[in-house]
Amino acid sequence: MTHVYAAHGGPDEGPVLLLLHGLGATAEVWRGAIALLDEPGGPAWLAPDLPGHGRSSWLTSYSFGDYAEALRPLVPADREVWVLGHSMGGMIGLELASRTPAVTRVAAFGVKVHWPPEDVAGAAKQATRTPKTYPTHAEAATRYLKLSGLVGLVEPDDPSVEAGLRDEKYGWQLAQDPATFGFGTPDIADLLARVDCPVRLARGEYDAMVTDAQLAAVVADAPGPVTLTGLGHNAQVEDPARVLDLLGAHFRKM
Repeated sequence: MTHVYAAHGGPDEGPVLLLLHGLGATAEVWRGAIALLDEPGGPAWLAPDLPGHGRSSWLTSYSFGDYAEALRPLVPADREVWVLGHSMGGMIGLELASRTPAVTRVAAFGVKVHWPPEDVAGAAKQATRTPKTYPTHAEAATRYLKLSGLVGLVEPDDPSVEAGLRDEKYGWQLAQDPATFGFGTPDIADLLARVDCPVRLARGEYDAMVTDAQLAAVVADAPGPVTLTGLGHNAQVEDPARVLDLLGAHFRKM
């Protein structure tokens, strides 16, 4: 049985905000956002470690559909669910919205929408690698930060890094299943066509993984994509308030 770890908080009524991290990370990247959501008057929130990451179980395969089905038991059927997804988490959020009527709003940022053949081949190669054991905690932490794109934003000795590592007694491994890289070739245009609820796409101004032009090319209807000036790929770590506001003005005080 799949175990999906999820932190949660907020009131027992009203919308629930589902926070989905990107490839290689854990729910800990939402710490800054959660601190804002927990202010008086804030909404309910739910922040899972995606399967194959952190404190959650590993799966036998990792398509966006596999992720969505693993997350569906977390989604309350009697409340509105708003999804805020980073990078791969944005794609998973869209897939979940296409299958779950309870999801009524999606904001996805840092989503890579252009996949050249060499990028697809590189991800597939990563997916076949055997988990590596690092002799020291520092080496494993450094590797975790690199894979999650958090170098320069989070220090190796930050407590949030612990969720991304496993103490194997004889050394340290990443908690991430290498097979999580085997998600195939994402088709965001197809996903957007299957989602009925409002969707907002965004990117950080300095995000090298996706350009404004690439985002604009997949968005046929208003509102158009948002550029978060001065921010990079992990905008939720750099400026959580601006990322939360992608869901709508004054969202944190609903």
